[in-house]
Amino acid sequence: MAIVVASGLRKTFRVAAKQPGLAGTLRHLVRRRWQEIEAVREVSFRIEPGEVVGFLGGNGAGKTSTLKLLSGLIHPSGGELEVAGHRPWRRERSFLSAITLVMGQKQQLIWDLPPLDSLRINAAVYGIDDHEARRRIDALAEMLELGEELTRPVRKLSLGQRMKAELLAALLHQPRLLFLDEPTLGLDVNAQARVRSFLAEYNRRTGATVLLTSHYMADITALCPRVLLIHQGRLFYDGALAALCERLAPWRQVSLELGEPLPAARLAPYGEIEHLDGAAVRLLIPRERLTASLNRLLAELPVLDLEVSEPPIEDLIGRLFLHGVVDGLEDRPGHP
Repeated sequence: MAIVVASGLRKTFRVAAKQPGLAGTLRHLVRRRWQEIEAVREVSFRIEPGEVVGFLGGNGAGKTSTLKLLSGLIHPSGGELEVAGHRPWRRERSFLSAITLVMGQKQQLIWDLPPLDSLRINAAVYGIDDHEARRRIDALAEMLELGEELTRPVRKLSLGQRMKAELLAALLHQPRLLFLDEPTLGLDVNAQARVRSFLAEYNRRTGATVLLTSHYMADITALCPRVLLIHQGRLFYDGALAALCERLAPWRQVSLELGEPLPAARLAPYGEIEHLDGAAVRLLIPRERLTASLNRLLAELPVLDLEVSEPPIEDLIGRLFLHGVVDGLEDRPGHP
């Protein structure tokens, strides 16, 4: 049975429309005008228990608004929504005990206190006794590689240490469903890798369901076999990340180092020239022609070195968000 079911989910915000300048301010005071902003438009999807799903979209696409709907922070304007067997906006105690929401740009730890003090407060809020709280803190701290950092004031911790402590606080009550909004935001490469490793291990050990948004595609490729893509409030893809990449990139990048520079006309028959700088060449070759083209390249050109790679997934996904649709994806399986 699905742990998240959204059907035709909508959220509209009513915001004041004010013109700039003093005259605009005076008119705004006397006669206020409003406009409707559709943040989420007819979004439908299901998530099964134990899944790790990536939720992708450009800035202002509707990702955070959707997460706030799922966690009950805001009320939907229309559609049906059920999360862990509950209507999220009712904010029932059993629902709040089943979920957690982590936002990379916000914090719940008290700035001037050590994380351990905030964790004890969280334990009391969720009715966890001291012995059980210590056991859970020790287990999560070991997974997160946190030690004496828990006894330092939060303001003395690095950003990576603080993010790991935030995750510990968010998971202390052992939620079944994790909503993670940019959990690696601002972290360096090593800290991002440690957070990703922890989330993968936590999902494996506990079977918790994860819905993750991130601007770092390394987070998505490392953790999420399935992705949801949203653009201007509308969901336009729900499916396997691998299938999406296959559809978007029906070619391979072939990087060559030649023994001598060759003109573009000599290289063009082997594939589309993406980059040419002296003896350094990068070609785009269709997958179905790859083997034959490589054989010809090695036989006919002075090749010193050759490398075949996938196009960067960041580039592929980035192109999608320019238009919010790609040919054929609107007919995906599971489209509402």
